[in-house]
Amino acid sequence: MAKVKYYYDAETLSYRKIERKKSTTIKYTAVFLLASALFAFLFVFIASQYIESPKERQLTRELQNMQLQYELLNKRMDDAIAALENVEERDNAIYRLYFEANPIPEEQRRAGFGGVNRYKKFEGYDNSQLIAESNKRLDILEKAIVVQSKSLDEIAKLAKDKEKFLEAIPAIQPVRNENLTRMASGYGYRTDPFTKARKFHFGMDFTAPRGTPIYATGNGIVKRADNRASGYGKHIRIDHGHGYISLYAHLYKYNVRVNQRVKRGDLIGYVGSTGRSEAPHLHYEVFKDGERINPINFYYGNLSASEFNELLRKASLENQSLD
Repeated sequence: MAKVKYYYDAETLSYRKIERKKSTTIKYTAVFLLASALFAFLFVFIASQYIESPKERQLTRELQNMQLQYELLNKRMDDAIAALENVEERDNAIYRLYFEANPIPEEQRRAGFGGVNRYKKFEGYDNSQLIAESNKRLDILEKAIVVQSKSLDEIAKLAKDKEKFLEAIPAIQPVRNENLTRMASGYGYRTDPFTKARKFHFGMDFTAPRGTPIYATGNGIVKRADNRASGYGKHIRIDHGHGYISLYAHLYKYNVRVNQRVKRGDLIGYVGSTGRSEAPHLHYEVFKDGERINPINFYYGNLSASEFNELLRKASLENQSLD
């Protein structure tokens, strides 16, 4: 029960009860509530500086986990960059060198990241540097992968072109060894069988019985199969592309027609002795950019080292040709 307070009234010479005004009560109550609220605010503010709430603890754990994930991402990017650099090194030092393509310079592989700060949006956070650096490294990695991918596409095209080139150039002996009587004459100065004069022989003569199969020495298109060239008799010319043409002369008969596409090893005709020929044999020539070249350099496709050396020995003998 609240205490009742009195005051002495000098006029009436008596004690009178003190009556508190309603406004005063409201004022005291307001002051009390304000003071309580201020105290509570200060308490919460000070406590928040030293004591984490469950929500803050959850956010802290999430931030730590995010930082760990970024660190793991950077580690994985280190491994990816190392693997990519190994591919880039092989690309420049092996693949592009083999296919006679210029190496891709380092500045081209890493270009495109100067000038405007594209990572400004990551500034202003506790881990801004980590996030910005991770995104920068990821962008560099993506760019390098794109450059390397385009390079490998180019290498694949060069390889395909190289494969077509290797399949096209004359690379086998036109008459198989088991069908040969002998290698009669090679490329160089030889004695003419009709005039007995010493003159340059522009092909190789392979002696074989009439009707012996003759094979295309490389992929190409038959450009001629006729007897309208002086001295060659029935002969075939195959255009291999890349400036190469092979010629097969003194044939008995053809097994191809003009404009027919042939592959290396296809049967194209048979040994004969038509035209300016002394005996059944195949006269074989190779042209490069319109110039006759020594066919001895184009038998690596089906001769062993010992067979090639023996063929080279016989071809170098200055004897009498058969045409």
